[in-house]
Amino acid sequence: MLPVKLRNIIAERSGQRVLCIGVHDKWPCLTGFGKDREEEFARILDREEQRASDLKQEFDRDGRSMNLWDFEEAPFDASGRFNLPPVSSELGGIGDALYFHGIGDFITIWNPDVLLEQGNPIFKGPQARCRAEMAKAAAKAKGKGK
Repeated sequence: MLPVKLRNIIAERSGQRVLCIGVHDKWPCLTGFGKDREEEFARILDREEQRASDLKQEFDRDGRSMNLWDFEEAPFDASGRFNLPPVSSELGGIGDALYFHGIGDFITIWNPDVLLEQGNPIFKGPQARCRAEMAKAAAKAKGKGK
């Protein structure tokens, strides 16, 4: 289920209750965004190409374009329920649990175990929030089991 604040932002920005799901180009997770982000793809490519040029680095515009456009659409209802497409689940290494993080240009969708394995310090905040969400879910499940 897509968390309330994320689903509301996606639906408001795009005018549709559709979560576009692709693979992150650097991290072992999925990305999610609204249909409105498609309008930004050309600008994203231009910006990334310019940055690579400024840094005197190669830029594979075709490859990056393929990555941006490689997503599946998952409609969600007013409660945020959606079906994760099987291909996305496989590509993201998703099991029984999901952790959603962020809202900016896109959100990240993680297998919690994979997120918790990340050693880069930039993941410390998301890891702490993921652990907190996992503890809440475990407590809620334990309460229902009584």
